[in-house]
Amino acid sequence: MHENTKKRSEVDPDVTPFDISSARESQPPEISVIIPVRTKTDDLAIVLQRLSEENSGPSMEILFVDDSDDGARDVVLSLAALSAVPIRLILREPGERHGGLGGAVLAGLAQARGTWAVVLDGDLRHPPALAPQLAEIGRSRGVDVVIATCRHVVPVLSTVIAKAVFPRRLGQPSDPLSGFFAVRRATLDLDRLRPAGFKILMEILVRHPGLRIAEVPFGMERRPAGRRKASPREGMTFVRHLVRLRTSLSSRQATSSPKGRLLHAGAFGLVGLSGLVVNMAVLWLLYDHLLSLHYLVAATLATEASTTWLFVLTDTLVYRGAKPGTMVSRAVRFFLLNHALLALRLPVLALLVDGIGLGVLLSNAFTLGLLFLVRLLVADWAIYGRGEPEAEQSAREATRVIVEVTPAPRVSVGITLKRSPDLARYLPYRYCIPGVATIGSQVRLAELEYFRAQWLDNDTEIQIRVGPAGRRHPLPRAVVTQLACPPAIEYSEHLGRFGANFRISLGDPIEVVVSPSLARSPHVVYTNILEALLRFVAVSRGAMLLHSACLELDGTGVLISAKTDTGKTGTVLRLVRERGAKFLSDDMIVLYPDGRAGCFPKPLTISHHTLRAVQSDELTRREWRRLWLQSLLHSRTGRQFGLALSHLNVPIMGANALTQRIVPPPKYAVDRLLPCEILPESRLTELFVIERGAYAVSDMSPEDAMSTLLSNTEDAYQFPPFRQLAPSIVIGEDDHLALREKERQILAAAVRRIRARSLATPGFSWADEIPGLLVPGPAHGWLVPRRYA
Repeated sequence: MHENTKKRSEVDPDVTPFDISSARESQPPEISVIIPVRTKTDDLAIVLQRLSEENSGPSMEILFVDDSDDGARDVVLSLAALSAVPIRLILREPGERHGGLGGAVLAGLAQARGTWAVVLDGDLRHPPALAPQLAEIGRSRGVDVVIATCRHVVPVLSTVIAKAVFPRRLGQPSDPLSGFFAVRRATLDLDRLRPAGFKILMEILVRHPGLRIAEVPFGMERRPAGRRKASPREGMTFVRHLVRLRTSLSSRQATSSPKGRLLHAGAFGLVGLSGLVVNMAVLWLLYDHLLSLHYLVAATLATEASTTWLFVLTDTLVYRGAKPGTMVSRAVRFFLLNHALLALRLPVLALLVDGIGLGVLLSNAFTLGLLFLVRLLVADWAIYGRGEPEAEQSAREATRVIVEVTPAPRVSVGITLKRSPDLARYLPYRYCIPGVATIGSQVRLAELEYFRAQWLDNDTEIQIRVGPAGRRHPLPRAVVTQLACPPAIEYSEHLGRFGANFRISLGDPIEVVVSPSLARSPHVVYTNILEALLRFVAVSRGAMLLHSACLELDGTGVLISAKTDTGKTGTVLRLVRERGAKFLSDDMIVLYPDGRAGCFPKPLTISHHTLRAVQSDELTRREWRRLWLQSLLHSRTGRQFGLALSHLNVPIMGANALTQRIVPPPKYAVDRLLPCEILPESRLTELFVIERGAYAVSDMSPEDAMSTLLSNTEDAYQFPPFRQLAPSIVIGEDDHLALREKERQILAAAVRRIRARSLATPGFSWADEIPGLLVPGPAHGWLVPRRYA
């Protein structure tokens, strides 16, 4: 029997395990629990018992990988005879144990049959009852790795060293060396793994940088006396393995030659030095020689000149190959970056000049030097997309996600609502969204102005208050924490209590507490927090918040869907002005299963092009002048730049809130732009999915229409922290997965009642085509589009 389990490769990926229990599974299990065994211990019986007790949920198998020399396999065999859980055993003889404990785990991963694999120690330091919960959290949150981290343990030296060597790939998890974790097997390429020692999780994370991660804190038991996993020899193995990993990674990331990245950094440095010269020269001329401007004004104008100079040289000399996007889009992102850095630099410059007494030119040179490395890193990653494949960049998340499955020693990392006198204040702004929720808020929400309902009392279903939220002390990165009992969500950024933090208590009522700095940007409070909540609250009420435009044209309810910034708003405004359409929304509606659409007339986000298309002259001259900057900052390019920054470890929510406060988005109510009638409700019969391209119109199946509508809705929720926040939302008895499924059912029922078509035009002429497509015809019940006639 043992001969059949001999190793057939260096790390045993093809070794065949054999069943040793009477329990059998007719189908592959959902979870494979991998337990490496190195020594004979009575703890295995307790581990097996506790895993069996947790087998009432997802189907499970246990896979023992035996590296022992003291008869541990006999213990496993005796226990397996009475197990209610299917058990398999992999035997690795003394000469076959390549890769140490990591090699044993790799052998288990290669032979595991479950969708999820959970790696677990067999010495009771890792609570077996938590193993299936890790896999369930990964499934429900849509992540790839769930790491069980020991609560309140100071990081050991090996963790600090590993994070220093791989600051980006290992920076997010608090314990990238944990031996207790769950991983979605489909996300792993086992051929990449070359384990050495017991730090297999580090190997997985470094070689798979696009994996999405969540953490689950737990209380670790002490290791029994006499048992040590680490030793000086293991320590040396760990150091050698770090060097090997770093070397192999550096060789893969090199550009055209091993000296490529050094040459690239050198070129960037030379261009940056020339920009410093330009900046200093312009500052000297404006401040000290020609105009005698205030040094902060002169520094701002000098930045405009040097930014233009730097972009031209950077785009043409430093990045000479293929580059993402157009030159205009790269220029916009480059200018946004430099002006964001300018906003950080000016206060430091003022401190050095007025506070310390340094000269203006010296202080300016010092602040420019401080920001050189920031610009190098951000230009590489957020503008020119270098360093990693695009898929890995988009999957990377800088925010740490923590799921508390058991009450922590401290009940909450935030505040207690009843004990904070600041939170008991009157809710001056109240809103009623029919079919969705009633809202009371201490923050005025311009997006909900149409639903203003001052007749409501304070017993609203969602209450938004301003108060202390988040961690008290600064953090190395943003953290989203999901608390199980009572259900709550907390978001804390880098700046501690000064950050853009919030807390959501998912009770009755739902209570949202936003920090004072976040409350000063009401648009962010609504868009990034409240709308995510409303989406799933609506589902619990039997409705869906669908991101699509909606109007009624000649008595026909028409839904218009498109990707963000395609031209949907301009199309709707033209139909209202030129065709007399009645308005419901340009961005989002309340959709019911019977095909009804409730209006949701949020203020429209407009641009110069939109207003010119509808020939609106309602804005004042001041508003027109401001619209240029607003359109530039809040355009698709601006949002893409913000999304790129969100993959870096920056306080993106706070940066977004500050930006929105300084330069508010160009939002105007529809009846401010043109005369129109707003309908509270319409019954939908038509759906048009509009896009740019060669002229074409074609029917869509209900399945294709539903997939497109869901995709376009998700496209509107890309900005952080929705991706981390949404999986933590629990409404009543429904968790995130249940709410998502109900949302799909609502949409499917509605789509079956609607005729769906895709409409492509080479220009922005959808408003010219849609009315003609609504007129009944004799042959098939519909007129042929005039371009096809």
